[in-house]
Amino acid sequence: MKILGVFSIDFVEKRETAVEIYIKTADSYRKPFYIISIETIYRRKPLSQRKLTPSEIQLLQEVLSADYKNGNIRLREGEYQFDLAKVIASFQLELHFPDVKDIIKKLYGEEKTNDIQFIRKIQTILKKMEKGNVVRILPKKNPWELQRYALSSFKFQDSDRNLIILATDQQLKQTQNMLQSMSTQQKISAARLSDLRIKICMLVFMVVASYTAIVWALMQPIINPIIFISAFLIAVACSVMLGKILSRS
Repeated sequence: MKILGVFSIDFVEKRETAVEIYIKTADSYRKPFYIISIETIYRRKPLSQRKLTPSEIQLLQEVLSADYKNGNIRLREGEYQFDLAKVIASFQLELHFPDVKDIIKKLYGEEKTNDIQFIRKIQTILKKMEKGNVVRILPKKNPWELQRYALSSFKFQDSDRNLIILATDQQLKQTQNMLQSMSTQQKISAARLSDLRIKICMLVFMVVASYTAIVWALMQPIINPIIFISAFLIAVACSVMLGKILSRS
């Protein structure tokens, strides 16, 4: 549908599967409003594709290979501590460190993430779980971000001497493979970036040296055409190559 002469958007009404936009047009004397229904499909990036820092990769490797750890708290199914540990484990199996809102959203739904008192309650429990050697509180990447959490292991012996396993061997192996693949890709990317930086530095040096040679040749009483033309061609070639590299990167 083509709309000409749009004067204003009167209002937007959000529905379950669409957004209806009411637009007043130039021919409003015939058709007062156009109604456009737009269905938006949100595609969330998979957690496993999120970039991890080297320290986060190392932490995940340590957790995946960790044996049973002694927890100083009880991890009984149906209680807050167990549910929180279970959901953090599910995030870590997807190579992600959740914050308190991620955890609450997955366990209790979106609405609970707006309940400040409930958030503080969960944070208090997570703090106790950290003291109980079950959870680690990770440093913030930015001051305004929420703290993120990680398990110290996927296997625990709680205060009641019960053995708690939060992930199967198959899940751990699958996550290790994902982590290894990500680590390899990051190393390859880092090597390529290093090579790219070396090429850029060499080209910049060649351009500067060539222009310096051109200026030097022009300042001589008698201009040497071989030096001048060679330096000019090298400067042009290196500049073109540098431009291509920078545009690709």
